[in-house]
Amino acid sequence: MRIKKVINNNILCVVDDRGSEMIVTGKGLGFKRKIGERVDPALFEKTYHMEDKAEQRKLRELCEQIPIEHLKLTQDLIEYIKGEITAPLNEALLITLADHISFAIKRKENGVEFTNPLQGAIMSYYPTEYHLGQHCLKVIQEETRANLNPSEAAFIAMHIVNAELNTSMSVMYDMTKLIEGTLEVVEYYYQKKFDRESLDFNRFIVHLRYFAQRLFQAAPRQEDEYDAEFQEMIIRSCKQHYKCAQHIAEYIGNAYQKEVSGEELIYLTIHLKRINLSKK
Repeated sequence: MRIKKVINNNILCVVDDRGSEMIVTGKGLGFKRKIGERVDPALFEKTYHMEDKAEQRKLRELCEQIPIEHLKLTQDLIEYIKGEITAPLNEALLITLADHISFAIKRKENGVEFTNPLQGAIMSYYPTEYHLGQHCLKVIQEETRANLNPSEAAFIAMHIVNAELNTSMSVMYDMTKLIEGTLEVVEYYYQKKFDRESLDFNRFIVHLRYFAQRLFQAAPRQEDEYDAEFQEMIIRSCKQHYKCAQHIAEYIGNAYQKEVSGEELIYLTIHLKRINLSKK
């Protein structure tokens, strides 16, 4: 391995003979080292590599800004997360989560804490990721003695969802707000609160998650799964629920300037009927 940059006494940025860059750590690994010098891989304790070159550069810059212990901790947390969910995670999660955790620990040391205004929504709409966020907070406290605000579990959950959906934090906020706004429209329309613990309501939330993802990631519209005759039958037999779906589409159009397709209206109608058949 050839040294590309000496980050500090314990961290090097190196490249192999194929030009592939990586971050490597080891006690005293960078002490009195020089750029271009060869270094034995047997001395490496940890290796960090991103397939995407732009992400690899971000990783190198991050290693210059945060304690390497925070990067190691984050990598261990991500390994645990990968064992708990089936969805593949974007490799950039290591960078975004390590940056967030390190900054949160530093803020805590300075007596500054943030609360997440969407914590309740995230807890409801992304329960698996939220529980993983809570687990991360426990590990962080054990490893660093930093007792972070419980609201940080929601922030960590959003980073995990971002990595699952390959989206950005701003889009993630928009998706969560869209789901929350849609539920407000639904409960106002039917003039009742729904059982948010029911299976049918959970299915509705899952549908809204992927519905929001399709809207904000501008996924190419596919051919209608349902033929015209079936759609007309749903519209006729579920007039009340179809009307609610139209109100949802109107809300989304006004709030986000997004168009809801005819097929999506049918999906929404079917889910709205199911949650209204469930017991309160």
